Amino acid sequence: MQVPGQFEYERATSVEHAIGLLDRLGDTARLVAGGHSLLPMMKLRLANFDYLIDINDLHAELGHITVEPGRIRIGAMTRHRELLESPDLRQHFPIFADAERVIADPVVRNRGTLGGSLCQADPSEDLSAVCTTLGASCVIRGLDGERVVPMEDFHRGPYETAVGDAEMLTEVHFPLRPGGSSAYEKVERRAGDWAVVSAGAAVWLQNGVMTDARVGLAAVGPDTAGLPEISQALRGREPSEALYEEAGDIAARSCDPATDTRGSADYKRHLAKELTRRTLRKAVRRLEGRA
Repeated sequence: MQVPGQFEYERATSVEHAIGLLDRLGDTARLVAGGHSLLPMMKLRLANFDYLIDINDLHAELGHITVEPGRIRIGAMTRHRELLESPDLRQHFPIFADAERVIADPVVRNRGTLGGSLCQADPSEDLSAVCTTLGASCVIRGLDGERVVPMEDFHRGPYETAVGDAEMLTEVHFPLRPGGSSAYEKVERRAGDWAVVSAGAAVWLQNGVMTDARVGLAAVGPDTAGLPEISQALRGREPSEALYEEAGDIAARSCDPATDTRGSADYKRHLAKELTRRTLRKAVRRLEGRA
């Protein structure tokens, strides 16, 4: 079945208007921005909604990348292309450009949004791994105001998030710390495909010693996985191939991949280890001016 069921359509004119519609229509309604994940699911009848609320007119309000002291705020309607081309993100978080280059194709990147990617909550989704790696926080707005949810608590399971029926994701916040860099690597079956496995790494160095490090994996379990054990193992130590190997071992034994058409569980654990090593090495080399 390649035709969605019947639904009513309305364009929201403001965030408040969209939230009001969500409150009135309840769980029979869904926001649509790029629509590249939602509409195929509706065509396959894997998702059915009575109402679609188009929020593309809210791009002026929710499509921004704002650098502030101590953090970067990115609006939920910021499109993939804008994330890829942002000089601020290239300077502070090169992991975004790494990831965006391997997300789908130009058509999707011109329409798809950061908020749509996170709210899809696909365990293989690239930007969820990026946000987990960077320790992002999600701003959710409802009738009673805003609340901030750490990325670790945003996804409640496959295709399920902390966003309630009468709420919407409006911004994602990323902490800025000096002496840091980041990287992303992905193995896919063909260009633009979902990840077989992907990994992001962020490191912070001071006087040649890691003051902090974070690794996030995608497609190796029901949720995008942050790996605090790696952070604990790397803090206070000098970067080295032996350290990257140790981190890779932790990643391989900490993930829980399933055997499917993309590969066996053992193969995916191997990729988790290798991609963790590569991304840590690449992030450190960027800090040292060697990449």
